[in-house]
Amino acid sequence: MIPWELLSEAPAPEGDILRLFRRGTEYSIRLGDGNELMNSRLGGSEIALATLSFDRLGARPAPRILIGGLGMGFTLRAAQERAPADAQIVVSEVVSELIGWARDEMAPVFDDCLSDPRVELRAGDVAQEIASVTAHWDMILLDVDNGPDGLTRDGNDVLYGEGGLGVAHRALTPRGVLAVWSAHPSREFAKRFARANFDVKEEGVRAGRSKRGSRHTVWTGVRKGR
Repeated sequence: MIPWELLSEAPAPEGDILRLFRRGTEYSIRLGDGNELMNSRLGGSEIALATLSFDRLGARPAPRILIGGLGMGFTLRAAQERAPADAQIVVSEVVSELIGWARDEMAPVFDDCLSDPRVELRAGDVAQEIASVTAHWDMILLDVDNGPDGLTRDGNDVLYGEGGLGVAHRALTPRGVLAVWSAHPSREFAKRFARANFDVKEEGVRAGRSKRGSRHTVWTGVRKGR
């Protein structure tokens, strides 16, 4: 079997280290303790994060889409396939080195999707992007950490707590969509999400791009109110 090759390392929030590995054409991003966060062979649930959200948003002119977390670009590419030509897609990534990996070491994974004129990559915290606007985004897609229960960042409560959900509600346009990816279901988060004045759907989706493998959870919430 081909051994894993360490390509690069980057500091992550909360003092963690992210490590990028390659084995043949397969890529893996792991925490310093060895826990795998992403793998280029998977991505099914990250794709579903975008497709399920577009299903709920429906057609609207020049939609503004914010993606929290670049990952290996699965959510971005799925959004590009569904978004119209006049869309704006902003990807906010807190680990700036990951943007560099996307353009360099992981270029075979990303292909030409970063050259799309609709796409803008911003290094920074997606929570700040959300908090900086009112009634601006038509869709906010959050693939940050391991979901509401977290893994790498204690500070992610600012996104998934009652206050963070309220901020996201204000940042969305009427009937806009907030979608959240999670490695695990969470009854508490689903209830909290609905209490924040969203029409919430929860779906279990496969981690891989086939009908096999483990399941992840995607919540999509349509903003209620004016």
